Order: sequence, then structure tokens, then C-alpha cells
Amino acid sequence: MTEKTYSDIEIFRRLALQARPYWRHIAGIFALGLVATPLLLLSPLPLKIAVDSVVGSEPIPGFLDAVVPGWMTSSGVRILLLAAGLQVLIVLLNQLQNLASDILRATAGEGMTRDFRARMFRHLQRLSLMFHDTKGTAESIYRVQHDTPSIREIMVSSIITLVTSAVTLVATIYVITRIDWQLAVVALVVSPILFILAWTYNRRMRGRYREARRLQSSALQVVQEVLTSFRVVKAFGREEAEQEKFVERSELGVRERIKLSFAEGAFGLFINLTTAVGTAVVLFIGFRNVQAGVLTLGELLMVIAYLAQLYSPLRNISRQAATLQTSIVSAERVFEILDEVPDIVDGPNPRRLKRASGEVEFRDVSFAYDQSMPVLSRMSFRIEPGTRLGIAGVTGAGKTTIASLVTRFYDPDDGAILLDGADLHEYRLTDLRNQFAIVLQEPVLFSASISDNIAYARPNAGVDEIVAAARAANAHDFIEGLAMGYDTAVGERGMKLSGGERQRIALARAFLKDAPVLILDEPTSSVDIGTESVIMDSMERLMSGRTTIMIAHRLSTLEACDARLELDRGEIVNAWGNVEVRGLEAGLSATHQPA
Repeated sequence: MTEKTYSDIEIFRRLALQARPYWRHIAGIFALGLVATPLLLLSPLPLKIAVDSVVGSEPIPGFLDAVVPGWMTSSGVRILLLAAGLQVLIVLLNQLQNLASDILRATAGEGMTRDFRARMFRHLQRLSLMFHDTKGTAESIYRVQHDTPSIREIMVSSIITLVTSAVTLVATIYVITRIDWQLAVVALVVSPILFILAWTYNRRMRGRYREARRLQSSALQVVQEVLTSFRVVKAFGREEAEQEKFVERSELGVRERIKLSFAEGAFGLFINLTTAVGTAVVLFIGFRNVQAGVLTLGELLMVIAYLAQLYSPLRNISRQAATLQTSIVSAERVFEILDEVPDIVDGPNPRRLKRASGEVEFRDVSFAYDQSMPVLSRMSFRIEPGTRLGIAGVTGAGKTTIASLVTRFYDPDDGAILLDGADLHEYRLTDLRNQFAIVLQEPVLFSASISDNIAYARPNAGVDEIVAAARAANAHDFIEGLAMGYDTAVGERGMKLSGGERQRIALARAFLKDAPVLILDEPTSSVDIGTESVIMDSMERLMSGRTTIMIAHRLSTLEACDARLELDRGEIVNAWGNVEVRGLEAGLSATHQPA
């Protein structure tokens, strides 16, 4: 996967489209943020009234005098009670505004994150095995879990905070100007400095945030690999070595995060120092104006309070513009995955396929996972419906690759693969995959009950159908012997069951799917001879009436097949039985029967 770069505008546009279902919530959060502005502007008012109208002899502000009954301003005590009541009312309204805003933020933020994760997970499942083989799972897991919350941070926290802070900034400047325009000018002198600091910080930090994310993902990769290969790690006594590897990679991430924290702290230091200088200058000039009779003490206190509110949105704007970078980097990493084009997709006008007959043909098929190392070279063969084709060969000969190609887990580099005389690309991918039942060398079970695992191919199957499939796979007796029967949880990857039991459940799943083409990839290589005979008895019934491709190292496993291919280095070197093969030398034709 190539690393892509996106402009901030493009990221915001795409996140806005993703957040479309939550625009009402976002509008509500924005409206509540605007309500906070007049509440903030009113918050210094009780202090001014107490200083100027209780301690001093100034009248209460005119807009209050018009709505407050005269008897409430007839004495200093009543004016003080009025100021105290206003203080309580303003705090109450502010807290109610915060409560409503928090609820909307949680609802919208968590919902957007969930939807973004779901979209990411859906897309990851559409990407080919080639992509996942190349990238590994840890990187994808990290991006799903840790990068997708960027939509919440950007759309709910950062952008709304920036906009509401800008509104508060303008309103505060207006109020300070009405009180004393000289103080407003002095206060605003620091604004360009703050914006220059933020712009410089943002320009330099994007790459460092991206590197920090990469290092964190790298440490997670060690954990994922160890926990999925725990038996191997323990068998070779490599716990300490893996621990050291994890600590080493984590240490790199820690160092990068410390560097980022230092940069963030230095940025905050400059921001606060700049605003402190502005406040000091305003304080000096303001007291001179009070001494000159230009301002009352209460008005100066209001200006100082408003100044804190003025610098607060300025700091918020500067800091949000800075912390926004880590969220933008995370959003970039999500869009890198979402912009990966699946290479195994339906054609422009895919054909529907209800149930195939089972004729399979390879025509001059070549394939390589890595172009420098070809796996299959111009392979051609054809089998009739109902044929049991056994494929043998040494490790790396290309046996499993044939199974992966016929199911379109990968597409061939050259040539064509046909099912019932039509190229696989002509069929709808979902319909094509429904034609195959697959039993692997290492059966894959999910952390669920035995019943759920058998019914994985047909989730709506009834209990009688599940039991019938288990009986056909010689699994019913051992399942009934378990304490919970078919409701027994098999554990992660089925590790609570033996290898033979897992394989029989996989066979039961294949029975229940009832697909016309069966692929058996080394189905008995990891079980003992006694278990193998039980599994082979089940497979004999499963193969009946189906086209079967059986892959095995032991030739004894292929005795039930009526056709065989022997592979070596991606080419067919021998063939027997009911299979048509092109390119073999004389004497190796497919009409020869197995010895």
C-alpha cells in the first residue's frame, strides 16, 4: 500500500460527508456553543455590579435597569442580592448548556466513530488476500481501532471549538471596544503572534505525528503476532526475546511521543507567555485610565475578565489548530485504506449463478505472489462435473494456490479459469463463492458455540439440519458427549477442541453448505491414523456427487480420487485418470489410470 497525502480541505470534505447522518447533532452542538458566548459575556457582570453599584455609587447597567423592579435597586443590600442571584443564574444556565452539549457530543461522536469503524471494517473485508498478506493484520487493526476516532475529534471537538471560539472572540472584542477601545487594540496586538506560532507549529509537526502513529502500530504488530502464535513462542522459549522486541519498538514510540509532548509543551508555553504579556500591558494601561477617571474600577475588572475570555478562545484556536494535526494524520491513515481499490471485484455485468454443475478448467494459467518468484506457469487442465481430482506435490509446488485461484481469492496473472465453461470473472462474486465448500488443513473455527460454527455457512439453518450435518461428519457422538452439547463454546480459534474434533466440525460445516464444488486442502495431515480413517469416511460421503479438488502430501489420502495431478515448481509433471491435461509429454496422458 503506497502512502498517500491529502490536503486538509479534502480531509474535512470527506469527513463532513461521512458525518452527514449526524448533521442535526452537530448543528445542535454548534447552537449550544453559540449560546455559551452571551453567558460568558454576562459572567463578569455580577462582579461589576457589586464593585460599582454596592461598594461604589454607580447605577446598575441600563439594560438591567429596564427589566429589574425598582425596589430591588433601592438599597445596597438588595443590589448585592441581585448580583448574587445573577451569579447563580448565570452559572446554572452555563452548566445546563454544558450538560446538553456533552450529551450531544457523546451521541454524535460515538455514533460517527462507530459508523466510520464499520465502513473501514467493511472495506477491509472487500480487499483481497494479496493486500492483507502484504500489510499484515496488526496495521489494519490499529487503524480500525485507533485512527477512526479522528472523525469525532475533528468534526465534534476541533471544528466546532474553532468556530465557537471565533464567535466568542469577535463578541468579546466588540464588548471590550465598547468599554475602552484603547484596551481592545492593546489586547489584539498579541493575536497575529499567536496565529504565526500556530501556523509554524502545524507546518512542522504533521510528519512527526505520522511517524508516531507508525511506531505505535509497529509495537502492536509484535503483540498480535505473539498472541496468534503463542504455542510456537512457548515451544521455542522465545518469550523474553519477544518481550525485548516489544519493549524496543514501544521505546521508539515512547521517545517520539516524548518529543511531541515537549514540542506541544513548548508551544503552549509560548502561547501562554504571549497572552500573559498582553494581559500585563492591559492591566498597566487600565489602571492608569482608572486613575485618570476614564474607567471605573468595575469596568476595569470587567475588561480583565473579558480579557481572560478573549485570550481563552485565542488559545483554544491556536491549540486546536495544533492538536488537530494528530487527528488529521489519523484521518489520512483511514482514507489510505478506504482508497485502496479491491482487485477482486465483480465485472461490469456479472452473471447470476444459482448452482454450478462443477466443470472446472484452467487455461494457460500463470500466477505469482511476487513477480520475481512465479508459482504457477501456463497450467492447463479440465475436469468434468463430479470428478474427484487429487493434487500432489512437494511443498511450494503450487497446490494450495490452485484452490485459492479457483475460488477467486486471487486472480491469475495470465490465462483464464472457467467454471461450467464460463470465466470466473463473468460470475457475481458472491454467487461464485457460494459454489464452493472448503475444508482447510488447519480448520478455522470462531469463538462461538459448536452449533454456530457448523451453521456459519447457513446461519438460518435449523437444529435438525445442523445435527444431520454433524452426523454425516461423524461429529455428533463426540458433541453429544460434551457437557453443553451443541452449545459448547469452542474458544478462540476452536482451541478447546482437539485437532480431529475441529476438523470434523469443519466437515459438518461443509456438509451443511451443500455446495457443488468441494475443496479439501490437506484435511488429514495434522491428525493421527485413527482419526484420519474417521475423517476419510466422512469425506467419502461429502464427496459423493460433487466435484472435488483434494490436496494432500500423502498419496494414501488421494486413493478415493478418480483423477490425479502431480505438480513440481508450478507445472504439471504427471496426470492420471479422468482429467484432461495439455502440455504433457507422450506417455503421461490423462487417460492412464493410477497405479
